[in-house]
Amino acid sequence: MTPAITVVRMTGSRDRAELPLLVVGPSLGTSAATLWTDCAAGLTDAFDVVAWDLPGHGHNRSVPEEPFAMAELAAGVLAVVDDVLTQRGQPRGPFFYAGDSVGGAVGLQLLLDAPDRVVAAALLCTGAKIGTEESWTERIGSVRASGTPVMVAGSAERWFGPGFLEREPERGGALLRALSDAVDEGYVQVCGALAAYDVRAMLGQVKAPVLAVGGSHDVATPPASLQEIADGVADGRYVELEGVAHLAPAEAPGEVAALLREHFLGETPRVDEPVSDGMRVRREVLGDAHVDRAAAATTGFTRDFQELITAYAWGEIWTRPGLDRRSRSMITLTALIARGHHEELAMHVRAALRNGLTVDEIKEVILQSAIYCGVPDANTAFRIASGVLAEEGLL
Repeated sequence: MTPAITVVRMTGSRDRAELPLLVVGPSLGTSAATLWTDCAAGLTDAFDVVAWDLPGHGHNRSVPEEPFAMAELAAGVLAVVDDVLTQRGQPRGPFFYAGDSVGGAVGLQLLLDAPDRVVAAALLCTGAKIGTEESWTERIGSVRASGTPVMVAGSAERWFGPGFLEREPERGGALLRALSDAVDEGYVQVCGALAAYDVRAMLGQVKAPVLAVGGSHDVATPPASLQEIADGVADGRYVELEGVAHLAPAEAPGEVAALLREHFLGETPRVDEPVSDGMRVRREVLGDAHVDRAAAATTGFTRDFQELITAYAWGEIWTRPGLDRRSRSMITLTALIARGHHEELAMHVRAALRNGLTVDEIKEVILQSAIYCGVPDANTAFRIASGVLAEEGLL
């Protein structure tokens, strides 16, 4: 039975037929919007981006009465993509595809079943076979007995790399709420499709270029699963994202966007930045990996802001001779705690270590803030800082 699929336009309601179509697929338990929105922000200038929701997930509240196989799920995705292409005046036209987990499995199925339609694919945190029939049967029993909320605690551990929930509590929370809100039977039916899914013996039939992206901390679909895909298809390449677990588009949206642009468009990864004292200091304080992620996620809408903070925060303030960087880090940590800017606190704890602060000195800054900023703020700061310090092997 071919299930009904719902699409979500990531580029808004404007006609974007002049741009190539990029279809992006979700992981089990997530919605298109929660998984792909931040990554799509780095793609919509180059692609008409359309995401799709699984049965019973996100905007798709429809659940078929009968079970479906992975090939039927892929057929449902292709049917709705054909509707989009017809609206664009390109019936049965070609498209690019990127999918995470079960979304990646659908991508592999499309490469096998509709090889003339998929120009190239990026398969993230997935596998030619995912899990075992026994593990899926056990999960089906749990959800039928207690509903999808029973999966939230385990998924919070499996889905995200170290420290992600502390760094990005809103993004992580939205993903976990999408899981809790998923229709039980829709979740169960996708589990059933995954239990029977195994295309390992068919990988050699895939001729389109494939980028396989694994997360170094992914236990659900470990890096070996992605390496198997890259090695098995005719034209495959494997990339591993350090510190990422199972939801790469949400965990590392800038890095994933840059990889997709490189794979689909042939763009050479670049850092679009002026050569300046501000950029030099920004890299020295925050590290190359952070700055490269920020640059990769920059769009036409955000470019002026990125240049503004580079020029003034890093070029005018952090370069002033009146205070050393250790002192500036202490002040910055205190200000972030006081204002509740927890989304940047983890970043500046790392910066403080890079600027020479010891673990004990960071502790003293947070203790001082407990008196002058408030105990609840300091409590949150200790939690975030502890996560960072543990990641760095200092606790």
